[in-house]
Amino acid sequence: MDRTQKEELAKSFKEKAAKAQVAIFADYKGLKASEADDLRRRLRDCNTEVKVVKNNILRKAVADGELGEDAKQLADGLVGPALIGFAYNDPAAAAKVFHEFSKDFEALQIKDSLMGQKKIGAAQIEALAKLPSKDVLLGMLLSTMNGASRGFVSVLAAVPRSFVTVLSAIEKKKTESGDS
Repeated sequence: MDRTQKEELAKSFKEKAAKAQVAIFADYKGLKASEADDLRRRLRDCNTEVKVVKNNILRKAVADGELGEDAKQLADGLVGPALIGFAYNDPAAAAKVFHEFSKDFEALQIKDSLMGQKKIGAAQIEALAKLPSKDVLLGMLLSTMNGASRGFVSVLAAVPRSFVTVLSAIEKKKTESGDS
C-alpha cells in the first residue's frame, strides 16, 4: 500500500468518524471469518458500517486534531488492528449488537471508543447497550409529557363530575323522602 492510498484511507476514516454518532472499537483477533460476517450483517441492520483499520492509518487520521484530543489518545493507545463500527443513526442499537456479540464470542473484545469527539470506555458502551431503543425512549418521553395534560384534564373534569354526583344524591334523597 503506497502513501497516497494510506492518506485516502485516513481521510475516509476521518469522514466516517465525523459523520458517526459513535465509533465503537473492538479487538477481533481469533474471530472466524464467518463470525465476522455475521457481526457485519447484524450491524448493517442498524445502519452501522464496520471497517478494519490499521493503527498507523488511525494515527494519521487523528494527527491534525480535527476529531479531538480524545481521538488522538485513543489511537495512540491501540495495540493491533482494530475493528470499528461507525453507528450513524442509533448508537444504542449498535452498542447492543456489539455487546451481545461479545458475550456470544469471547474473541471480540470491546475497547475504548468515541462518541462524537469524546472517548468512552468499554463499560460505557455496555451501559449504552442496556438503554432501551430510541423508539421506546421516545414513547416514554411522550407518555411523561401526556401525563401532565392528562392530570390537568382530570382535575378540570372532576368539578362538574362532583357537581353532577351531588345533584344526583339530592335527587335520590328527594325521591326517597317523597315516596315515604
